[in-house]
Amino acid sequence: MRSVVSFNEGWSFHEGFGQRLLETFDTAKSVSLPHTAVELPFSYFDETSYQRAFTYQKVLRWLPEFEGREVSLVFDAAMADSVVYLNGEEIIAHKDGYTPFEARLTGKLVKGENLVTVKIDGSENPDIPPFGGRIDYLTYAGIYRDVWLKVTDPVSIRNLKIETTDVLRPEKSATIRVDIANPEGRSFSATVTATLKQADGTVVATAATETIGSRTTLSFGGLTGIALWDITDPKLYDVTVELRTEHGSDRISTRFGFRTAEFTPEGFLLNGKPLKLRGLNRHQAFPYVGYAAGRSAQERDADIMKTVLKCNIVRTSHYPQSKWFLDRCDAIGLLVFEEIPGWQHIGDADWQQESIKNVRRMIERDWNHPSIIIWGVRINESQDDHDFYAETNRLARELDSTRQTGGVRYLTESELLEDVYTMNDFILGNEELPGANRPRTALRAQQENTGLSHKVPYLITEFNGHMHPTKIYDQEQRQAEHVRRHLEVLNAAYGDPDISGAIGWCMFDYNTHKDFGSGDRICYHGVMDMFREPKFAAYAYISQCDPSEEIVMKPVTFWARGERNIGGVLPLIILTNCDEVELQYGALSKRIGPDRENYPHLPHPPVVLDHRHFTADELGTWGLEWIDGTFTGYIGGEPVASLTLAADPLPTTLEVVADSSTLRARERDSTRVIIRALDQRGQRLPFMNDSISLKVHGPARIVGPTNVPLQGGTAGFWLEATGFTGEITVEAISTRFAPVTLGVTAA
Repeated sequence: MRSVVSFNEGWSFHEGFGQRLLETFDTAKSVSLPHTAVELPFSYFDETSYQRAFTYQKVLRWLPEFEGREVSLVFDAAMADSVVYLNGEEIIAHKDGYTPFEARLTGKLVKGENLVTVKIDGSENPDIPPFGGRIDYLTYAGIYRDVWLKVTDPVSIRNLKIETTDVLRPEKSATIRVDIANPEGRSFSATVTATLKQADGTVVATAATETIGSRTTLSFGGLTGIALWDITDPKLYDVTVELRTEHGSDRISTRFGFRTAEFTPEGFLLNGKPLKLRGLNRHQAFPYVGYAAGRSAQERDADIMKTVLKCNIVRTSHYPQSKWFLDRCDAIGLLVFEEIPGWQHIGDADWQQESIKNVRRMIERDWNHPSIIIWGVRINESQDDHDFYAETNRLARELDSTRQTGGVRYLTESELLEDVYTMNDFILGNEELPGANRPRTALRAQQENTGLSHKVPYLITEFNGHMHPTKIYDQEQRQAEHVRRHLEVLNAAYGDPDISGAIGWCMFDYNTHKDFGSGDRICYHGVMDMFREPKFAAYAYISQCDPSEEIVMKPVTFWARGERNIGGVLPLIILTNCDEVELQYGALSKRIGPDRENYPHLPHPPVVLDHRHFTADELGTWGLEWIDGTFTGYIGGEPVASLTLAADPLPTTLEVVADSSTLRARERDSTRVIIRALDQRGQRLPFMNDSISLKVHGPARIVGPTNVPLQGGTAGFWLEATGFTGEITVEAISTRFAPVTLGVTAA
C-alpha cells in the first residue's frame, strides 16, 4: 500500500550551484518548504535579485520499506527551471514553474544516506513559458510548494479520472478511469475495486473489474439520492480505488461532484440553471515571500473570494495555482477558470511545445475538481496563432471532453478556436485617450469584439485594472471613481443576458516588474490591498449578495468636508443591499432608495446621494461647522444596519485580528494578521501612517519585517509556526496607541 508523507522539513539552502553541492551535504542554512529563494521588501526592490541559480539539499536515509518498492519525490511546483539530483546523478529536469513533477529514485538509492540536490534557476529563460517577453507579474524563485516522499508497490495507481453522466436525471452515473503505473514493465494481473462514498463515509456504491493492461474503467450506474454540487451547496463525494496485483496493492482516494456547467450563447448554466458569473482574477503572490505561502494562506484566499467578496468565480491568472486553493474552491462552491502559464508572448516552436505540455499537465492534475468549469488554453492576451491554438484546444478536448475551452484575448475579431470567446474588455476609460471617438462605455457589444455575425458563448475575463489603479490610501474622489467603474461594468454584464458574466481585474494588489505598476514594483489594480484588506471598490462586489447572507452598507467616503476637490461629500455612493438608506445630519434626515436610474441591472444598485436629494447647503456649505453623519439601512421598512461617521475622527483603538487562533505546528502553518487604526466610531483612519513595532514570544515568526507602516490606516503580516507547539503572543506597539497583544496557539 502506498505511503505519501511530507518532505518539507530539513532542507539546506544555498545561493548559486556547483559541483560541491552535488557531492557534499552543507547545512549552512536550514529551511523548510514552501520556501522563497529571496525574501523581497514590500516595494522598491530589484526583481533580478532572484533571477539566478539556487540550490536545495536534503539527506534521505534508506528505510527498510524502500526494499523492492517504488520510491519517488513529488514536487507540487518549483520556480522555474528545476533539476533534481540523487547522489550527484541527474534524475529529472522540469521546466515549468507551475505544475507538479516526480523524481523517481527507485534503483538509485543506497542503503545509508542519500543526498538529494535540487537546482532551481529563477532566470527568466526564454525557452520556458511565460518567459520571452515582458510580464506584468513576478515569478519568484524557489521550491515554493510542498514536496512529498511517495512509496508504492511496483505496480500502482498513476491517476484517476472521474466523469459523471445523466447528472440532471433522477438516476445518475459515473465512470472512473484508472491509469496504472508500471515503470519496470512487469507482467501483472490486477483486480481493481472502486467505492463511492458520501463525505461522511456512507457507502453509496461499489464496482470491480480485472485487467492486465495499463488502463481500465469502472462504472457506477443507477445512482439515486445523489445531491448536485452547486455554489450554494457544494456537495462532494469520495471515490476510493484499490488495486491488487501479485506485486502488491495500492489505494488512492479523490473527491469530485455531480454537476453540469455549460457556456451558451444565451449565458452560463450551472446544473441547467442560468447563473450570472461575478468574480475577480487572482495572482498567487503574497508580500515578502512571493509564491511561497502554504496551505492555510491558499485556502484563506479562496474563503476571502467567496465569503468576503461574495464572488462566485475566480480566474487563476495566469497559470495553474495551488492544489490547496483548488481543493478549497471545491469545498466552498467557488467556480474556477484555470489557464496555462503565459502573458502576451508566444515563443518559438520548442516554447510552444512546452506550452502544449502545460495543457496536459494542468488538465491531468485538476480534471476531478468540480469547481473548475473551463480550461484556458491560450496565452493570456496573445496574438492569434492558428496552428498553436488549434493544438492546445485539440489536446484539451481529447483529455477532458466534459469542459469547454476558452482563450483570453484583448484583440477584437480574434480567431475563435475555443468553445467560449473569453475577452478582456478595457474599453471603459478609453474615452480619456487622445482621439477617442465614443462616449464613456462600460463594455463593447459582443459582435464588435468577436467580429462574428452570430452570438457565441461569451465571458468577460478582465476589466478596469490598469485603466484606473487605485491605492487604499488614495484621495476619496479617486476611490469613488474606482468604485463607479466596477459598478458600471458589473451593471452592463448583468444587463446583457448573452454575457455569461464578468471577472474583474483583480482581487488584490501585487508586486510586478519594473516595466509595470506605479514605479515601486506594485500594481495597485486590486479591490483589496496586498494584505487582502478591502478598498471601497471591494464593496461593489460584496454589496451584490443577498441580505440573508450579509447586510452591507458601506458609504464611499472618509466623511471630511475638505477631502474632495472643492469640498463636501456629494455625490456620495453608498454600496448596499438594503432597500433604502437614511442619512441623518443634525436635524436633517432623508431616506433614499437605490439608484436604479444609473444602475438598473445590478441585483443591488448603490444608493447615490447627490443634487437630486440635497440642496447645496443642506449638508453645510464651506465655512460652517462639520458634524457627524449617521447612516441607517432599511429592509422592508425596518432598520437593519446603522453606522455613524465622525466629523472629528481621533485615534482611539489599535485593532489586531488574526484569521485563525491556532496554527498547525508540524506543518509550518501560518495565519494572516491585520492591524487597523480605528477612530471613536470604529472606522478605519485612512491617513494614519504611523509605524507599528511587532514582537513575538513563542514558537512562531513574523513573515517579513517586524516594523510595519500603516497604509490607509491598516497593515498586515503573516505569522508562521516554527515547528514546535506552545502558546504564542504577538505584541503590537506604536506611539499613538496603548500596546496590544494577540494570542495564538501552535498545536
